[in-house]
Amino acid sequence: MLTSQAQIDENASAELMQLDADHPGFHDPVYRRRRNEIARAALNYREGEPVPSIGYTEQEHDVWAEVWRHLDPLHDRYACRAYREAGERIALSRERIPQLTDVNATIQPLFGFRMTPVAGLVAAKSFLSQLGRDTFLSTQYMRHHSVPLYTPEPDVVHELIGHAATFADPTFVALNRAFGEAALRAHDDPETIERIGRLYWYTLEFGVVREGGRLRVYGAGLLSSFGELGRFENEEELRSWDVEVIANTSYDPTQYQQNLFVAPSFETMANDVTRWLALIK
Repeated sequence: MLTSQAQIDENASAELMQLDADHPGFHDPVYRRRRNEIARAALNYREGEPVPSIGYTEQEHDVWAEVWRHLDPLHDRYACRAYREAGERIALSRERIPQLTDVNATIQPLFGFRMTPVAGLVAAKSFLSQLGRDTFLSTQYMRHHSVPLYTPEPDVVHELIGHAATFADPTFVALNRAFGEAALRAHDDPETIERIGRLYWYTLEFGVVREGGRLRVYGAGLLSSFGELGRFENEEELRSWDVEVIANTSYDPTQYQQNLFVAPSFETMANDVTRWLALIK
């Protein structure tokens, strides 16, 4: 989760989460209080403590189930093999929102990764660096119920449906770790961090590959977005695979992507990205 439109004010006592005026929940005081409650749980979390459990409401569980009803058929059509196989290992409920603690109990024994809570906006440097410590910073709040198939920011749907399964696959885990280790090495170089973030965005967030002669998706941003997953093949520019070009291509996190880069295979993508990241000193 590299970016979010929500702005966090850790010094504010009444409103921890500052939502943009066009956010679906901006005019809903109940939703805003709920976001603050979940944000406070994340802000109070300390490394080594149990990950806080969220008592999700029935309305929130209903949104989760609605998203899955729309995404499952699209995953059958578009999700790459590595993601589908990892998804079977993690076996997320389609009806109830899983707790991060339960997800960690599945993924951490496999390849060492775990998910820990974050309140909202995370700068690329902080987010990527944590990957180098086998930690994925995850939000726990749910999108607004009025638009269950849309969110202007990463939420628990994006984190769990898009990312959680990937931590049950060795290649995905190695990629996340490589991004994190590169970011740790480049921590005092903002320009390099930005390039690493761009590569992460166009691969692990919005990556597309060819598999069995068809377009398949491995990026979490696509896999968790009903709208974008349903349109990318025909409505977004599918560009040739070139890691150096990708690292120098900007992106806008607030709208559907204009460009996607298609790797010739999942294995080629993983090898090329890993080699590029290894060159960062």
